Amino acid sequence: MNLLIKSATILDPGSPFHQQVADILIENGVITRIADDIEADAELIEAEGKYVSPGFFDLNCNIGELGLETKEDMLSGTRAAAAGGFTGVAMMPNTANPVHSKAEVEYLINRAKGNLVDVYPLGTISHKREGKDLAEMYDMHLSGAKAFTDGNRPVQDAGLMERALLYTQGFDAMVFSYPEDTAIAGKAKVNEGEVSTLLGMKGIPSLAEELMIARDLYLAEYTVSKIHFSTISTSRSVELIREAKRKGLEVTCDVAAHHLILTDEALLGFDSQYKVKPPLRTKDDVKALIKGLKDGTIDAIVSQHTPHEIEFKDVEFEVAAYGMVGFQTALPLALKTGLPVELIIEKLAIAPREILGVEVPVIAEGEQANVVVFDVDAEWEYNSKNNLSKSVNSPFIGQSLKGKVLLTYNNQQILK
Repeated sequence: MNLLIKSATILDPGSPFHQQVADILIENGVITRIADDIEADAELIEAEGKYVSPGFFDLNCNIGELGLETKEDMLSGTRAAAAGGFTGVAMMPNTANPVHSKAEVEYLINRAKGNLVDVYPLGTISHKREGKDLAEMYDMHLSGAKAFTDGNRPVQDAGLMERALLYTQGFDAMVFSYPEDTAIAGKAKVNEGEVSTLLGMKGIPSLAEELMIARDLYLAEYTVSKIHFSTISTSRSVELIREAKRKGLEVTCDVAAHHLILTDEALLGFDSQYKVKPPLRTKDDVKALIKGLKDGTIDAIVSQHTPHEIEFKDVEFEVAAYGMVGFQTALPLALKTGLPVELIIEKLAIAPREILGVEVPVIAEGEQANVVVFDVDAEWEYNSKNNLSKSVNSPFIGQSLKGKVLLTYNNQQILK
């Protein structure tokens, strides 16, 4: 398929055409020409006043395979990702059969072959995600796993985390830490603060996240290892990571798009669609997260796409599952923060690939085309018809959003 994108503003810090308005001609999957006014026999995409950037990359998403395909399968998950502008995703191993050996990694890679979206399965740190023994990390790495995490189960054993950091040095892989001290978090469901008091519910103190970040930073410093923190959510967490970067530690982190917009006040109606982990925090935390993105402390924005069937969400708040679908709302939520669009592209498309060690696509002549076209001013209603996920567990269903992906192109495939 040949494609001609007309008069788009190019946003790509690695491109010689960065911030320029130009036509882009894509032939057989390759960008063959970038110029002011191109005429060609190709499908025409009018993009005046719109942006084109490298396709987004998600460092934290859940797709149901293996074993949870009723929530999301590879086809529906990657279609929803592409609809949100993502051309690459790192899949969490939170599946019915955890991704803890090369067999699961190879299955998922083969399952995703020929897809518009490039899929990178993350392997577990521990066998069966039980937090006791190291998984077959080197074998998984050889099969294609570029990073390791126990997903939404924090590694409570400091010795196990230390061994994981040391072991992965031998083959230059990344360890992702989901920071939560479960002994402190307990069985609470919401952020500890004024809102939890009003709701009459036990709260998860910020300390549960911050203590684990402090521990893993010490371990990374002691082992001289690199480490990545998934979905940080508190102001103190930002401060801890900021200070670690000043000291020269190889530390990176990401934040979920919904944590940049929503606060725990959204829970006052006991709507389980707002139940996420880590929990929604306070206005001060949101301000600190946005500041952290601006000053480079926070490296990436993720969707934390977590699909669930209706019976896991349309229940009492206490027993409802954590998480919301997020592929198609990541860009609109990021734009709602007021962050510059150039910075959003850095956090959604460039830095995530650099963290995972994946080649960053470049919008330049002779390069493979991996792009997204989007309109920051377009308003649209997110509803059950245009939601491409199998699941509909999002508080934004039925709401009007600003910022729309118009076209996603990768691997000679297009979704628009």
